[in-house]
This record gives sequence, C-alpha cells and structure tokens, in this order.
Amino acid sequence: MKIVAVIPARYKSTRFKGKPLAPIMGKPMIRHVYEGVAGSSRLSDVIVATEDERIYNACREFGAKAVMTKDTHQSGTDRIIEAISEIDADIILNIQGDEPLVNEEIVDALISPFTAGNISYSSVMTPIYSSTEFFDPNNVKVVVDKDGFALYFSRCPIPYDRENPGNPKDEKGVYGFKHLGFYGYTRNFIETFGKLPPSFLEKKEMLEQLRAIENGFRIKMEKVSISTIPVDVPEDILRVENFITKSYNR
Repeated sequence: MKIVAVIPARYKSTRFKGKPLAPIMGKPMIRHVYEGVAGSSRLSDVIVATEDERIYNACREFGAKAVMTKDTHQSGTDRIIEAISEIDADIILNIQGDEPLVNEEIVDALISPFTAGNISYSSVMTPIYSSTEFFDPNNVKVVVDKDGFALYFSRCPIPYDRENPGNPKDEKGVYGFKHLGFYGYTRNFIETFGKLPPSFLEKKEMLEQLRAIENGFRIKMEKVSISTIPVDVPEDILRVENFITKSYNR
C-alpha cells in the first residue's frame, strides 16, 4: 500500500498572507510541517502543493519535494486532488500547511484505520480538558458512535449536557473531543468527494468534512494525545514558539 502525504500550502491567505513562510524558531513554518510529517516511516512520500513560487523554492531549498498547482482552488482538498493527478498512491493524507506541531503520532493515527478494515476516510481527535477550549467556536468538536465513526462536527459545544450545561465534563475531566484538521483518504474517495457540491451543513458550520456525512460517507476517527496549534493569524506564531520552548525545557 503506497501512502503519500500532501501538504497544501497557500501563500494568499486572507488573514495572514504568506504564512507558510513565516519564521518559527528560525525556520519557515512549512519546514516544521514537512519535518513533522516526514518523521513517519509508514509514508512512501511527502509532497508540498502550492500555488506560489516563493513557497515552492523555499521547499526545494530545504530538500522537500514540491509541486506547483493552480491559484484558483477554493480549498486545500481541491489543491491536493490536482497534486496527485499524476502520482501513484493508494492512500492520501491531507496535512494542512499551517499546522507546525504535526507529528508522527498524528500521521500514524490517520493511516491505521486503512490497515484494519474497509475505510475510505479517516481523521483524528483529542480529548478536551478545558471548558474555555470546549466553548470556543474556533475549536471544532466531534461526537462519534460506538465504533468510532463521526456522527457530527460542530463549532458549538457537543454533546450538550442537559443536566450540567455549564460544566459538562465527565468523571475523567473530559468535556468532549476536539477535531484536528488532518485527514486520510483512499484515492477513489478523495476524487469522488472533490466532485460533490458544498453541502447545507458544510456552509452553515464552514466545515468541509460535513459534506461527506451529509452524502452518506463515514469518517473513522482516531484518538491522539496531542492538541496542535494551527496558525491562523500572526499572533499564533508566538503561541507555537512558546509551546516548542516549553517542550524542549521539560
């Protein structure tokens, strides 16, 4: 089974132009992402897909494989579909280019469902131990069925605890599960998914994965211990650097 990780990296971000090249601890963010993914021995290849020559050239300078794609794509998924058009792969991983704390645990968790059964779509989640994080709409929450398949994703706090809505943690101190924006797909699935129009719930929540659920596809969720810090705005760089510094000093 050939498994390829693709990192979509867009220069023209609305809130943070050029963020894949933003320096973190002296290295461009895209290099942190690439090196975090490349640590997995289960991957056949790691590819950066970008619309900008500056990102392409930076990746080549530190030894990463990169491909140029159109600058008209509306999502990272669409960029990935173009990037893999001439690549031989059975499983494709979608690793966002603004996730500098991605690591081997996440990569391996995305891959593991495909080795255990008839799975076409995977993703990851992590326990939420903070009420602030649970009620923050910037953190996407997910609920799953007894077999670990996603039932729903929302920016609202789910599940809703009717008996204790203000402090809905369980006996282990877990409020719920945070969805981390990493995905695994079979080649057939991602190509099918890319042809589906944006769905009603997807547009309401601004969550692309809801398109799959609305169309009857199942997403296998795997638990991971890490909670990453995606970089959405320049202020997030300091949060990531503080996390890395504390990790080094443990």
